[in-house]
Amino acid sequence: MSRSAHPAGPRHGDVLPEGHYTPPPSDLNSLDPRVWAQTVERTAEGALRVGGVDVRRLAEEFGTPAYVMDENDFRARCRAWREAFGPDADVFYAGKAFLSRAVVRWLHEEGLNLDVCSGGELATALAAGMPPERIALHGNNKSMEEITRAVEAGVGRIVVDSFQEIARVAHVARRLGRRQPVQIRVTVGVEAHTHEFIATAHEDQKFGLALAGGQAAEAVRRVLGLESLELTGIHSHIGSQIFDMAGFEVSARRVVGLLTEVRDEHGVELPEIDLGGGLGIAYTSEDDPREPHEIAKALGDIVTRECEAAGLAVPRLSVEPGRAIVGPTAFTLYEVGTVKELEGLRTYVSVDGGMSDNIRTALYDAEYSVTLASRASEAEPMLSRVVGKHCESGDIVVRDAFLPADLAPGDLLAVPATGAYCRSMASNYNHALRPPVIAVRDGEARTIVRRETEEDLLRLDVG
Repeated sequence: MSRSAHPAGPRHGDVLPEGHYTPPPSDLNSLDPRVWAQTVERTAEGALRVGGVDVRRLAEEFGTPAYVMDENDFRARCRAWREAFGPDADVFYAGKAFLSRAVVRWLHEEGLNLDVCSGGELATALAAGMPPERIALHGNNKSMEEITRAVEAGVGRIVVDSFQEIARVAHVARRLGRRQPVQIRVTVGVEAHTHEFIATAHEDQKFGLALAGGQAAEAVRRVLGLESLELTGIHSHIGSQIFDMAGFEVSARRVVGLLTEVRDEHGVELPEIDLGGGLGIAYTSEDDPREPHEIAKALGDIVTRECEAAGLAVPRLSVEPGRAIVGPTAFTLYEVGTVKELEGLRTYVSVDGGMSDNIRTALYDAEYSVTLASRASEAEPMLSRVVGKHCESGDIVVRDAFLPADLAPGDLLAVPATGAYCRSMASNYNHALRPPVIAVRDGEARTIVRRETEEDLLRLDVG
């Protein structure tokens, strides 16, 4: 099918009616290295290749939609974070971003620890062989079953989130004859520059114990008074997709202030602090994330400065980069189904996935990039909206993008930076089958999470 080189909708340089205008690159075939995994490139025919594997081969062998992950890129990012923070700090990969047994093995081999926040994530970590002492368990409402399994396994820390949870963990540890290391999650009153739903350190939200009003200090008293618990430190997390380090500076100052209060009241200097994660990645060319070594230096300097001012020994620092490791390593590969021009507005490009495999656009108004992946094109750019196949008008994958005007059904599109939260938050809306995760490395491709089947859906339906 061929289409006009002069689309009905706006073209490059026109003003979008909704104010989402982002100028496209001068060459629609170009790839911004900040947005794509390290081994992604174009073949002589213009098709994308990742890890030495042509996406057309991936589509033929594994089908679409599919999450395609660059294993070498993932491992390189793990090493960059590990080396940036050095031996005197701990890097905990946040499993909520994306977790599978293969990913756990990669983390183990690259020397990272793992943060989990549910029984399912803990089960995956243990099944894949992550040493339990390198696992941290988070969550604002851990069940007794989750706590019991974590204590039995010997996880390195449980991050307690409420007074009730302090009592529960202490009860389980005492019953099992263990002394369980814990950290206390505190809310420090810092609202990071991020979406309202993913800012997690202002007081009016469900996570942690507030510094304001003395809740955090009371939690310290209670933990120190329980023989079955070992208080190793304080945990803070201020949000997600953060580029500005100012919030971390305020958070560190307030956490160190609590450490000072603990020393003065109890004569104890806690040995660890965890400043969480939330470091942003590039979803579009307008995003400019910091490199791991820059983040490590900034956080290290902040903590050292605040501790020296308070007369405290510098505690061991932990961070939890989940999105910042896995987000850029993967893209979602789709096939175009229909192309619908709306005169004077835009062209709607429907793909064979949608909000069931990427809810973030609908949930957070997230911005993504997209490129024609199966060939090169010299056609004029047309303003497009990439949408899914679900029965929702909000089923949008990429809100505003420029794609070549000769785009046609059967073409492949790739949406980069979908390694974090897309598969983790995927659903079966409209009884869609969740896509597979395909790992590529050195010219080889393999499934690490298989595509769901109709039999999978029906197997759960026991009525």
